[in-house]
Amino acid sequence: MARKVSGDERERKSGANGLPSLRFYHSKPLRTRTLSVLEALETAEDATSHRDALAEVVLELTEAGLAYYFVKPVEAAKVGFMAEKTTKLGIAGILRLMGPVARRVIGGMNADQLLSVSKHIRHLMK
Repeated sequence: MARKVSGDERERKSGANGLPSLRFYHSKPLRTRTLSVLEALETAEDATSHRDALAEVVLELTEAGLAYYFVKPVEAAKVGFMAEKTTKLGIAGILRLMGPVARRVIGGMNADQLLSVSKHIRHLMK
């Protein structure tokens, strides 16, 4: 007979250190690009040669996450054309500000730091 697992028990077993997690869905092409970049970075003799590609994937994942967590629910709520456009404009603004920062930070990482980011992304993909 199968043992029933309570929600509290499932929550204790989930995530890092038993913390709850909340993840998002993204496109298959983005998943393919992400895995390709991570594989190239992790197997390269010089991981730093993949800084730019990693930064771009991080930004694409960020955009997909913002769309999933914010734009999609706003659209589902049917708040109207202007509110939806304002939401999308706000997200675009966030990404314009974040892009140079992410590129600068990731662009300054050494191989071990890049591999740490790669490990973290793989953890999120589980």
